[in-house]
Amino acid sequence: MDKFADMTLFASIVKNQGLAAAGRELGLSPATVTARLQALEERYGVKLLNRSTRHLSLTDSGALYHQACLEIIDSVKAAENLLQTGVKEVRGVLKISAPRDIGKQYISPMISEFCRRYPDVTPYLYLNDNLSNLAESGLDVVIRYGDLADSNLVSRKLASSRRVLCASPDYLAKNGTPLVPQELSNHDCLAMVRSNQELKTWHFQDDNQHNTITVVPSRFSDDGEVIRQWALEGAGIALKSILDVQHDINQQRLVTVLNGYMKNFTASASADLNAIYLSRRHQPKRLRLFIDFIIERFQQLGAADPEHT
Repeated sequence: MDKFADMTLFASIVKNQGLAAAGRELGLSPATVTARLQALEERYGVKLLNRSTRHLSLTDSGALYHQACLEIIDSVKAAENLLQTGVKEVRGVLKISAPRDIGKQYISPMISEFCRRYPDVTPYLYLNDNLSNLAESGLDVVIRYGDLADSNLVSRKLASSRRVLCASPDYLAKNGTPLVPQELSNHDCLAMVRSNQELKTWHFQDDNQHNTITVVPSRFSDDGEVIRQWALEGAGIALKSILDVQHDINQQRLVTVLNGYMKNFTASASADLNAIYLSRRHQPKRLRLFIDFIIERFQQLGAADPEHT
């Protein structure tokens, strides 16, 4: 009975979202994968996966077992590296997800510098604005604004941020500058879509009272970089995190508006940029070093707070 092989098989099934795909990855027939999964569930007397012809999902027991599998597999890989090299080299795959704006402007250059220091680390950088289930995604760390509500996750603050409304000088010259939030109804607004939800309810602070305005956007995108590019082109007013557009503001390519109605959101924790990863007893050394590295780099930019959130 090879429990480690079963753990590797189960982790592959979850990663590939299918028994046949896991079999192809591991060189096993579909029948063998099915039989070994059934034997695994019978051994522990629990159902690990909900399976249909089109969908596969973890049960509660399966989620616990999957997280344990990932930790043990990673620990074994780390032990093998020590035996093979005789020294504590930093090597292996590092899978990182970040929003496009932050990923291209900040994380990608940091990865390049990190790899010059640790050339045996192979990074995968995935650029998207979607929220991921870390336990099922196979990602090592997710860079996101705000926290993911999950007790199995650790969140490290990379940088304080706040949300701003911004537009190009050309757009404001042609259409005027809104003086109160209600005037946004007369403007072209650029809004995000996340998980098929249109984020068109924008929040403001007026005389210490929290107010919301539902805008009627002229354009939507699920990509924050596209929203920023549209704003640069003069297509309208965008709601962005200050980190995304700081360089554009410094170069006067974008101008912030309605600042007095946004200033009280500066300390909002949901606007801060965080590194989020699974809570494990033994973190891979490459992951620990990478997170400490990007925290240090954001500190050097003058915006980071290395404390745990």
